[in-house]
Amino acid sequence: MASMLEYIKIILQKVSFDRRLFEKELRKALRMLMPDEVKRLKNWCYERFSSVYPSVLDQCFSYSGTTA
Repeated sequence: MASMLEYIKIILQKVSFDRRLFEKELRKALRMLMPDEVKRLKNWCYERFSSVYPSVLDQCFSYSGTTA
């Protein structure tokens, strides 16, 4: 069975066409994950989406307690 982190990655990829949906799902994911999973998600998101949604990523991950 896939981990919650892997499931969240799939969801984020599927909603990445829409900024508001992407941000909503990312914020929801940050509330559900453990701190070490948040760090892994952050790295993955910046690799995949930093060219599309840099301000969304910066804003969401600054609230999560991880540093850029």
